[in-house]
Amino acid sequence: MKWLVVLTALVAFAECLHKMPLIKGKSARQTLKEKGLWEEYRKSHPYNPAAKFYSSGTESMTNDADLSYYGTISIGTPPQSFSVIFDTGSSNLWVPSVYCNSSACENHNQFNPSQSSTFQWGDQSLSIQYGTGSMTGLLGSDTVEVGGISVAKQVFGLSETEASFMTYMQADGILGLAFQSIASDNVVPVFNNMITQGLVSEPIFSVYLSGNSEQGSEVVFGGTDSTHYTGTITWIPLSSATYWQINMDSVTINGQTVACSGGCQAIIDTGTSQIVGPTTDINNLNSWVGASTDQSGDAIVNCQNIPSMPDVTFTLNGNAFTVPASAYVSQSSSGCMTGFGQGGTMQLWILGDVFIREYYAVFNAQSQNIGLAKSA
Repeated sequence: MKWLVVLTALVAFAECLHKMPLIKGKSARQTLKEKGLWEEYRKSHPYNPAAKFYSSGTESMTNDADLSYYGTISIGTPPQSFSVIFDTGSSNLWVPSVYCNSSACENHNQFNPSQSSTFQWGDQSLSIQYGTGSMTGLLGSDTVEVGGISVAKQVFGLSETEASFMTYMQADGILGLAFQSIASDNVVPVFNNMITQGLVSEPIFSVYLSGNSEQGSEVVFGGTDSTHYTGTITWIPLSSATYWQINMDSVTINGQTVACSGGCQAIIDTGTSQIVGPTTDINNLNSWVGASTDQSGDAIVNCQNIPSMPDVTFTLNGNAFTVPASAYVSQSSSGCMTGFGQGGTMQLWILGDVFIREYYAVFNAQSQNIGLAKSA
């Protein structure tokens, strides 16, 4: 009888977790290189990973050509499906609409409000700034289904214009998972509504990003999946409940501080592909690992050197998190490059997908902390 009770409890717990599978698809960089357009694209769209963290009154997003993880949600009744990037570095949900006349919308799914019986128009417009352009649109509300969770009356953006670089991204739109305090038009984010509508058992979501395989990555709403990490979860308090922002003490190689001397701020961001920091720090870090920067700003290394390249340790609130060269160097048919990107004069560090692939990330909205554990 006792085992039956335990089994029932485990089944109930499993039903409280809502898993959103993510696909690791082709990045914009890969698509552009295949078309022979990469060099031209990068000149006209310089990578500006810090763009979405500038305070400008409107939400911002970077033109990151290496984002490759996305999941499928649906909006409306009957449901219309969209692939979105789950972005802990922004707070709004938006997708292309049938009213969009930009070329970027032509090869993506477009929401049609007239085909949803539960859609309602809002009375505000939406503007999201990119590193090189913007997305503008209108706000409306409808039922949004994410990982088996149906969120009622979720306000979201319907794009009318989109920056040209979105043409080459596989995802249709963005689902922001940061705090309402940075949401454009003060829109209540999707996860906030999941909590207030009683749709998750805990105010927690967690992210697992697989390495090279297309399958296996996921966002779990309502808890964690212990099969995705080893050891214990280390909890780090937020220094600011805007982005998922924490205190970083230093960046070291072999015990030597190479960046973030004296401490700095870092953001755990699923919507940035690289680890990004102030340009001076990143140049020093890339120099320490033996990389040289090309004309596109990429830090190039000899692929044969990867086994002998040093580990890089990020110390967060007194806890050391080490990233080996096998994780911070990406290999492709055109060569190898580090995942350390220049953020200009911005003093924030962004610990993006390069870091999150190494460390399972847990986001607790109520206690306002982040948990990190070694990915399994």
